[in-house]
Amino acid sequence: MSLPPFHLAFPVHDLDEARVFYGVVMGCAEGRSSDEWIDFNFHGHQIVAHLAPARSGDAATNHVDGHGVPVPHFGLVLSMEDWKALARRLREADTEFVIEPTVRFKGKPGEQATMFLRDPSGNALEFKAFADPDQLFAT
Repeated sequence: MSLPPFHLAFPVHDLDEARVFYGVVMGCAEGRSSDEWIDFNFHGHQIVAHLAPARSGDAATNHVDGHGVPVPHFGLVLSMEDWKALARRLREADTEFVIEPTVRFKGKPGEQATMFLRDPSGNALEFKAFADPDQLFAT
């Protein structure tokens, strides 16, 4: 399945911290930038960190399979191999997880590996993977 790249602009309180987190820790190549924003290549998708200190870091949660899932959040569905590699990379960087790498919905439709973390501005990110990719939209 070939999907068009998505574009997401989100608020951050410090562009230098965003540059380190998304560029160094997450391994996203940096694109264009200004004094107010930075483009990053997020696995082929364009995400843009915009300097907006008053707007970053919402802390609401919803209950999902026994965890308080941050809302709003964004992220990616990765292959299981890439998900495991990212989990290792984040652990090696001493990342504080909102929800540690885990498998949720075990034995049920939509079983998935997932992890949640926040960037330095408090924006929530989720990365997930499916042992069976056909479970992505399972009901």
